[in-house]
Amino acid sequence: MPTSLTHHEALIYVMVTVAAVDRAISDLEYARIGEIVSTLPIFDDFDDEQLVPTTSACGELLGQPDGLQQVIALVREALDHRLRETAYAVALEVAAADLDVPDEETRLLEILATGLALDKLTTVAIERGIRARNTVL
Repeated sequence: MPTSLTHHEALIYVMVTVAAVDRAISDLEYARIGEIVSTLPIFDDFDDEQLVPTTSACGELLGQPDGLQQVIALVREALDHRLRETAYAVALEVAAADLDVPDEETRLLEILATGLALDKLTTVAIERGIRARNTVL
């Protein structure tokens, strides 16, 4: 188990955790993670070659007893307050990738928001923005 994460790794761990909560990461979720890593400014200095190893490491950790709690603790430790909001936003983007957010993902997002110490007003604002961005007719 890693003892610490970089901010890049922490953001990727959040996305992978949301995608994997139903035990199957869809192609749309994989694509959204790749899109986020390649387009968000926070990842400008990230080595794209590290995406697959980081994703695999997260999956291994999630497979351990208390893996989810370990991931959230590592993410919380790695991110300052500003990036905790970013982590929640990218988690929502991945959850919205297939335009269906099942109950498992909703519950994980609640756990994540609590684990990252985000207040309700902030989470609702981020959720509304992501909902507006992903709305289709």
